[in-house]
Amino acid sequence: MKFPENLKYTNEHEWIRLEGDVAYIGITDYAQEQLGDIVFVDVTTVGETLDANEVFGTIEVVKTISDLFLPVAGEVLELNEALEENPDLVNKDPYGEGWIIKIKPSDVSELDNLLDVEAYKKVINA
Repeated sequence: MKFPENLKYTNEHEWIRLEGDVAYIGITDYAQEQLGDIVFVDVTTVGETLDANEVFGTIEVVKTISDLFLPVAGEVLELNEALEENPDLVNKDPYGEGWIIKIKPSDVSELDNLLDVEAYKKVINA
C-alpha cells in the first residue's frame, strides 16, 4: 500500500492535498482495499459549504455504502466527473486519477489538525 508523504490523513481514511487555495480529497489506498470494488461514487454537495467531519457523499461497493467525511471545513467546488463513468479509478489510483472532490477550504490551518503519514500508519496498524 502507498501512503504519499505530501498528504494529510483522517481517522476515517480520507486524504487531502492542498494546491494553492484548492484542496483535493479522496480515500486512502487502505480504505479502497478494505472496501473492495467500488461501483458508484455519489456526491450531492457540490456548491455547498460544509463543516469539518460532515458527510459530503458516499461510496458504494457491492455489499455496502460508506459515508465520505470532509477533513476540513470548506466549499465543495467539484466532483471528479471521471468517476461517473469509471468509479473503479478510486481502486486503481486513489491518490491520482481517483480523487473524489475539490474544495476551497475555509481555513487552511485546519489541515494542521489532521494526521501526517506516520500517524496515519499507526491508525491502520492499531
